[in-house]
Amino acid sequence: AIALAALRALDTGSDPLLLVLAADHVIQNIPAFHLAIEQAKKLAEQDKLVTFGIQPQTAHTGYGYIEAEEKNAPSKVKQFVEKPDLATAESYLAAGNFFWNSGMFLFKASTYINELQKYSPDMVSACKTALENSITDLDFIRVDPEAFEQSPSDSIDYAVMEKTTKAMVVPLDAGWSDVGSWSSLWETFPQDENNNVLIGDVIIDSVNNSYIHSENRLVTVLGLDDVVVVETHDAIMVAHKDQAQNVKNIVEALSKQDRKEVHTHRKCYRPWGSYDSVDIGERFQVKRITVNPGASLSLQMHYHRAEHWVVVSGTAEVTRDEEVMLLGENESTYIPLGSVHRLRNPGRVPLEIVEVQSGSYLEEDDIVRLQDSYNRQ
Repeated sequence: AIALAALRALDTGSDPLLLVLAADHVIQNIPAFHLAIEQAKKLAEQDKLVTFGIQPQTAHTGYGYIEAEEKNAPSKVKQFVEKPDLATAESYLAAGNFFWNSGMFLFKASTYINELQKYSPDMVSACKTALENSITDLDFIRVDPEAFEQSPSDSIDYAVMEKTTKAMVVPLDAGWSDVGSWSSLWETFPQDENNNVLIGDVIIDSVNNSYIHSENRLVTVLGLDDVVVVETHDAIMVAHKDQAQNVKNIVEALSKQDRKEVHTHRKCYRPWGSYDSVDIGERFQVKRITVNPGASLSLQMHYHRAEHWVVVSGTAEVTRDEEVMLLGENESTYIPLGSVHRLRNPGRVPLEIVEVQSGSYLEEDDIVRLQDSYNRQ
């Protein structure tokens, strides 16, 4: 992904600095983070590959470490080291020139690609081909999946940072946390008097040191300690905090059973809006569909299902074969099996409809797109 972003940036004719950040980090001291970025910027402009090293507060065994040449100032990287055992982590903490590997970087697009070409040319080649054969979809660039699959799946550390002579580390002490587990998420949120994090419609009794999150339904927990309970549209997970990191075992079991939850969510987002599969049974499915103002679904047909649409709010422009009609709130229409149809929102507010599908096959691959604003097949 970083290689694709760098190549895309260079395609625009410029050579910008790229700040690479993870999606699951918490940084509490923003001014301190900005100061570190300014320090890194000066180095990146000198064609260095800069990583941010977190000042360790404890002898943590869950992070990789960076050994720097100096203790408290930007300096060259001596080496990257894997997650240590406790004794080794304690020695790193005492030494003062070891930092947690944050996985955040700053560098010129050209510097990164040049070093990547030197140490992992196959990755550059695959990403270039994937980008050259990409298609655009609104603000999205969808790269060629077959070409992209040819790229090695190495991390940036393994592909470049551990090998380059241009690696620099900038110390960062900004209240950083890697929210990579349920326990770290529990540590990040404000807790009640019993050290519980409660989010959503939750009622508890005699519960301590727990993270309980409800998105849709009432969740009640009684007489449990050190648990993680997460309720979403798709599923409910209940785990002891010490075992929550093993959720991958459940995902593997779901995959072996070919469960749909592995591949799709109940609520799915599309370029035109979203849909929520409210209910499904034998030969029927009920969806709540939201269409953004000015957006439209593809002109399409189905071989195996008919549909009934009821407008809940907003205005719907419905194409059904040769007919085009406008429907307002509490109005409805019927789309017969095999009918060519399209749904569009001509208004300035979101369009909400309830769709009832009926037929012998109701999966998403029973869509024959005849025209599509987003270049989908």
